[in-house]
Amino acid sequence: MAVEIRVPALGESIVDAVVGNWLKQEGDVVSQGEALVELETDKINLEVFAEQDGVLQKIMKQAGDVVAVGDVLGTISEGRASTQAGAESSAQPVRAETEPVASSPQPARAPEGASASGGSAGDSHRPPSPLARRIAAEYNVDLSQVRGNSAHGRVTKDDVIQYLEQSKSGPLPAPAATPIAQPAPLLIPDTTQREERVRLSRRRETIARRLVEVQHTAAMLTTFNEIDMSAIIDVRKRRKDAFKERHQVSLGFMSFFTKAVVGALKAFPRLNAEIQGNEMVLKHYYDIGIAVSTEEGLVVPVVREADRKSFAEIEREIADLAKRARENKLSLAELQGGTFTITNGGVFGSLMSTPILNGPQVGILGMHAIQERPVVVNGQIVVRPMMYVALSYDHRIVDGSEAVRFLVRVKELAEDPESLLLEG
Repeated sequence: MAVEIRVPALGESIVDAVVGNWLKQEGDVVSQGEALVELETDKINLEVFAEQDGVLQKIMKQAGDVVAVGDVLGTISEGRASTQAGAESSAQPVRAETEPVASSPQPARAPEGASASGGSAGDSHRPPSPLARRIAAEYNVDLSQVRGNSAHGRVTKDDVIQYLEQSKSGPLPAPAATPIAQPAPLLIPDTTQREERVRLSRRRETIARRLVEVQHTAAMLTTFNEIDMSAIIDVRKRRKDAFKERHQVSLGFMSFFTKAVVGALKAFPRLNAEIQGNEMVLKHYYDIGIAVSTEEGLVVPVVREADRKSFAEIEREIADLAKRARENKLSLAELQGGTFTITNGGVFGSLMSTPILNGPQVGILGMHAIQERPVVVNGQIVVRPMMYVALSYDHRIVDGSEAVRFLVRVKELAEDPESLLLEG
């Protein structure tokens, strides 16, 4: 008897996912609680685990397939005996453990280099990349002799090129002769060998779709200002060592700006709202999204009730959320329900940019790099550490004057850090 591996509930508003990498192959012995396959959703990636001990009998959904909640991904047969991968259907009985077996109890494996999918000796399950196959065909390379050096053992173009360089003492041989067409008046260079097609992750597809949706549905405008960071830098310089010793976390700029944003939202509540149909929903709580850059794209985990948290609590929570975002360990709940977003392009050196709204929110603050510039203070030209800030807002419910005054309020609070204590 076999047990079906099904797509689990993915969370509110998520109805489908894309199959990522299978961590086990057909015929592999698996243990209860062991991760079998990765699923990609538009918000998080998650793993599906084995519900019992046994053997992965059949894989029914391959990498790249779109699956819905409840779909069958594969089957696990009972017992820990070795089986021929995928040879029997889930309804057929599996040979008992006590029945004599001529082969080793390890999972059956194909002879080295003999993968049905054309894989290399280093990986009998994952086929070579299309570009690797194309280069191998042109130079008459036997892919079964090429070892894949990627994380999953897949043979790539670099592996084929490396194999050619190691096996030939001279320069690369000329490609196999092919019929040459009559020259055309205009020759177009062949760039196929310098191109690579990479499937967009589910998260990247969703980011692209939602950013376009926001630009089509919201009347988005951006206003700019600049902040003299001298006071915040002075506070951090004087307090950072004692702060870290006491709270075990560094005192960064994000806690100051989170507090400043909360203070400005209290003064201009329509920046902390959203549109639902023909109604404007004003929110009297402050769940601030902090944009975090990861390898798969931008994610925005949320600091809940930011107005009720101390500087140390905000810094600690932001550090934890950012770390788990880059490790792909955030839960779906930690990415939902923000009321306003802060993004900091300054960590990458951006001097000025126009942030895009994180719908359905109607406001987002963009921070940028701190740069020493000459400014006029009390009639004197002085050099100060300055930061440009940008506020993008939805003009459907936020007026231009309101947006400008909101950003001025953020500037006032950031330039006078002591005033942030009064905003609590």
